[in-house]
Amino acid sequence: MPANSRRPLMSGNWKMNMNHYEAIHLVQKLSYLLTKEDFEKVDVSVHPPFTDIRSIQTVLESDKLAMMLGAQNCHTEEKGAYTGEVSPAFLSKLGVKYVICGHSERRQYFGETDEFVAAKVAAVIKFQMIPIVCVGETKEEREAAQTLDKVESQVRGSLKGRKADDFTTLVVAYEPIWAIGTGLTATAQDAQEVCHHIRSVVRTEWGSEAAEKVRIQYGGSVKAGNVAELMARPDIDGALVGGASIDPDEFARIVQFKSV
Repeated sequence: MPANSRRPLMSGNWKMNMNHYEAIHLVQKLSYLLTKEDFEKVDVSVHPPFTDIRSIQTVLESDKLAMMLGAQNCHTEEKGAYTGEVSPAFLSKLGVKYVICGHSERRQYFGETDEFVAAKVAAVIKFQMIPIVCVGETKEEREAAQTLDKVESQVRGSLKGRKADDFTTLVVAYEPIWAIGTGLTATAQDAQEVCHHIRSVVRTEWGSEAAEKVRIQYGGSVKAGNVAELMARPDIDGALVGGASIDPDEFARIVQFKSV
């Protein structure tokens, strides 16, 4: 499939930033910076902290904004004695469309396994939302030339039990742990190599149609200055943007990469 023929998805992961007042202001400013033409070229999702989701849902719906609402995480179960967790059913009722599953920070700091991530993916799909499934290697694994093996293992483990039809909407995000919040970015060539490998794993495991339809994002210090080079690569279909997404001007320039 030619470069850029899959519709790009730019996702702003605000992490543990922005109270609900700040989040509303950010979305409103983005709405002024992004045009109808931008949304015709690129899909945009915003992933605020849980405490902001209802506020952002209200703004998006009342102002009829084209941005899609996302969540940063969810639990595997619909309900139960899981103090402090958030049910996928609750997110679905709030109009959430995308849910990040297995973000590298959650794998690294909270010990989330591929098995647990796969259960989250199943829960997200059950409640008719779309998972953004994150994979990526550590600095030590990269230096030991284990990147492709690690990513392949995570793809297979985190997507275990999925059917080929799931990949019509499913998103995989390659986000090397060593690049998150460090200012370091994989070169476009290196990012393409890993994203191509992810697509090859999907093709082997779930078939050619699934491989052509799945959207693969790159995440890890994505900025306005490097997004166009990354997006020019044939297997990179969008970006999972962290710190740059809480700067509305910077995130708008990332979304508008096709216009520059």
